[in-house]
Amino acid sequence: MSGSRFVVAGAGLGGALLAAQLGQAGHRVEVYERRPDPRKSGPAEGKSINLAISTRGFHALEQVGLGRRIRDMAVPMRGRLMHDRMGETVFQPYGTTADHTIKSVSRGGLNLELIRCADALPNVVFNFEQACVGCDPDSPAITVRDGAGSDLEVTADVLVGADGAFSAVRRSMQRRTGFDYSQSFLPQSYKELTIPAAPDGSYRIDPDVLHIWPRGGFMLIALPNLDKSFTVTLFWPPADTAGLDATEDSGKVQAFFMEQFPDAVPLMPDLLEDFRDNPAGALVTVRCDPWHHRGKTVLLGDACHAVVPFYGQGANAAFEDCTVLMAALAAHPVDMEAAFRAYHHARKPHVDVLADLAIANFRVMSERVMSRRFLMRKKLEHVLERLLPSSYVPLYTMISFSRIPYGDALRKARRQDRILKCTAGAAGILAIAAALTILL
Repeated sequence: MSGSRFVVAGAGLGGALLAAQLGQAGHRVEVYERRPDPRKSGPAEGKSINLAISTRGFHALEQVGLGRRIRDMAVPMRGRLMHDRMGETVFQPYGTTADHTIKSVSRGGLNLELIRCADALPNVVFNFEQACVGCDPDSPAITVRDGAGSDLEVTADVLVGADGAFSAVRRSMQRRTGFDYSQSFLPQSYKELTIPAAPDGSYRIDPDVLHIWPRGGFMLIALPNLDKSFTVTLFWPPADTAGLDATEDSGKVQAFFMEQFPDAVPLMPDLLEDFRDNPAGALVTVRCDPWHHRGKTVLLGDACHAVVPFYGQGANAAFEDCTVLMAALAAHPVDMEAAFRAYHHARKPHVDVLADLAIANFRVMSERVMSRRFLMRKKLEHVLERLLPSSYVPLYTMISFSRIPYGDALRKARRQDRILKCTAGAAGILAIAAALTILL
């Protein structure tokens, strides 16, 4: 297998990391990306959600020598801070130990570091402003188009589709008999806003937490950056907030934010400009099956399993794809089809679980995080985790701070919940029996 020629469509997070891993394994790698080279144009911002990198992601980054570098450019968050309409806050820690922190990092900044890491290898070549406009998964080959409109066919031993949720590589596979595909959109859109650093260069609000303004079917979140700013994202359903999507009417935007997030408005001096200038993004879930074609073409990351961002696992899952794919290639060095089949079987069931968890967690973040019952449950989970560390681990801890496969983590959490309910029920019966004994 060593020395194969891989063509990677897409130089995003997953594509750039895989290019580095393949290059370090001795393969020849060519990466084609429709966007300009961020080393020249700067990282693209404005339609991005800051990333929350946790255990799974850092495991993959450490394999290419970037773990420490990315930790140095990230801001650790130890929990959520929820803001109500009156400006009151409630803090909820992510875990029970000092290392239970999630790292906030700029998507563009992380992508830039991954590209630099891969491009430093002599057997990896990046080609920017080359959009994939066609694909033949059998050859395999892609057709790329440059800024002047000229097309070029690029062939390879192996083609990797890492070109995002609306992947051109996957679209070519969808025309093959037996390929299943579905996509679904949430009614909410998202828009990036900014809390800049204070005039004295400090953070305007607490920097070691994820700030959430939950409002039922919509919410505002803010993640800290190293430059003392916050990347703020509004998730809202335009159809239910009349006039908010009419960005020329700044009065309606201002009134909406003053009504729903009054303590956040003074923190965002450029709110109206950001809202007007930054495009709205869609929240899509993508599922498909299979992820590969005849040992020639394979899909990665959002191209085969885009998830909504509410569990903070999109980038982590894409990075974990790279790790699992590289392990499958090492286990099947002369049989690409067997390697891709092993990769697909190892990942598909678990990212399907992640997709469901991420959708469900929108309701948690936008609504339930402020309920007394939810907060009490979280406190109980942390108490049990401290008392029974070997037998009780909350689902969030398993997802964010371990590498337990997503589906296995969910099954274990459900077993724990059943045991907890039975234990609580038995304790209640014993308490009633004891009370009756005293009374009698």
